[in-house]
This record gives sequence, structure tokens and C-alpha cells, in this order.
Amino acid sequence: MEQYEKKRVGLFGFGRTGKSVASALLSNGNIDLRWVMRNSSAQDGRYITDLLSLEIERDAKLFSLANSDIHKIIEEDPVDYIVDFSSTSGLSKYIDIAIRNRIAIVSAISSYSEPEKSALSRASDFTRVFHSPNITIGINFMLIASKILRNIAPHADIEIVEEHFSAKPETSGTATIVAETRDLHADQIKSIRAGGIIGVHEVIFGFPNQTVRLTHESISREAFGNGAIFAIRNLPAAESGFFTMEDLLRPYFRMELADSDETPRKSPPWWKFWHSEIPQSRYTTLAS
Repeated sequence: MEQYEKKRVGLFGFGRTGKSVASALLSNGNIDLRWVMRNSSAQDGRYITDLLSLEIERDAKLFSLANSDIHKIIEEDPVDYIVDFSSTSGLSKYIDIAIRNRIAIVSAISSYSEPEKSALSRASDFTRVFHSPNITIGINFMLIASKILRNIAPHADIEIVEEHFSAKPETSGTATIVAETRDLHADQIKSIRAGGIIGVHEVIFGFPNQTVRLTHESISREAFGNGAIFAIRNLPAAESGFFTMEDLLRPYFRMELADSDETPRKSPPWWKFWHSEIPQSRYTTLAS
């Protein structure tokens, strides 16, 4: 099998989703998870495989922002990518050093403030920045499909329903983006909070004599880790720039093949990008 340089990754966030993401990153042979950073000092200094009961040779150490100097950690154990599944406050902890060291940022934070969005945008002038409020592949397929249907039938009635676990207070960032990009009002988003629902999004298109429903459900939080791996593997090999999941997925939709130089059929299927047995060098990447 052909060899290629593994992508060195540092992860921010070790909550429920962060743990699933760490598991997905460690399980992928093409990703080298170097360290994980969290706010809490609980379990500081322990190894991720022990904490997650993983039988994997690769490992990464858990650090606390309260007890650790992120600048020193990156200096001693540099990474190519910072993957952020923490909170909005995490950005300020690493953005300057990411810019200075040209570390690519892969952020899945769903509720950045306008100043934080501006900071990400400015960072993209110096390094690669990827931001997707919902980084799962399937939800972004749904977003693109809903955009296509909206363009085909602009006068259809549209309603958005989002379901999440009972402790999630805010409206889903994904649902908000769907509404904003389709010129919908916030009151057209219906929110349901119950139990431990990981995430369900439905976009309903109402026609006089028929209804179209586009639905996505997250079954496991590892779907977020798979999305992060997809982003890492597909980010263009540029020095800087701002990218979304739609930018990376668009070549897979043959919407513009007539006037496009991109050839997605030369790339492996999207669902294989998080499997370690696929050497990246064997395929024409989306950046080529």
C-alpha cells in the first residue's frame, strides 16, 4: 500500500461529541491525533485510549486549558490541523497561534457571535479555515438538496423542524443556516427538545397537491468525527482561504459538469474518506 504523510491533528473539546470525535480520529490510520484540549481539569494528563477504553496503538494525551499553555504544547508537539468541537470561547485560545504557524482550522461550532465570525474570516487570510455548524456529511447533502429544490420551486411553502436532546437550549445552528440561506423567517423553524435525541432536521416543501420532506437524523456522534476527517482530507492544498462543507461536497453533485473542470468520479466515494485503508495519493483530490 502506498504511504503518505499522516495529518497531525489537535482536538479542542472533550464533551459527549468531542469524545466521539476523538474516537473517530484515533481509529483512522491516516490521522495522527497528537493531543486533546478541554476546559475542565478533570482527568488532566491521562491518555485518550484509557479514558475511552480503546484498544488502539495510537494515542493522544488530554490537557486542560486551566493547567496548560497551548502555545507551549503546539511548540513541543506541532499539528497541521486544529479541530474544534469545544465552545465559542475556544476560538480565542488558539486562533493567534494558528495564524502564526499556518495551522488549518476545522471548526464545527454552531453559535459563533458576529465578532467571532469576523475573527475566523480574518484568520482565513493567513491560513485555511473550514467552518461548518453541522459537520456531518448527510446534513450537508440535505442542505444542498434543499437549495436545489428551492431554486426549482421558489414559491413552495417551506417549514423547518429540528429535534435535539432536552438540555440543548438554543435553536439549532444548522436550522438557522437553512432558514437564512432560503430567506425564511426564524418563526418558520419549529424546535423540539426531548430526551437524548442527537439531532434530527427536516425541511418540508409544501405544494398544492404534494409534499416533499428532506430529513436527516444523526444516529451516532461519531458522524461528526467522520465529517471532520472528510474536511481534513478534502481541504484544498492552498495556503489560506475560507471553506464550508458545501464547498467540499459540491464537486460530488454533478450540477455543473458541463462547465466544470472538477472530476469527482476520480475521487473515492465520499463515504470512504474516513476509512484508513484508502491512501490519499491514489486519487485525484478535490483540490487538484
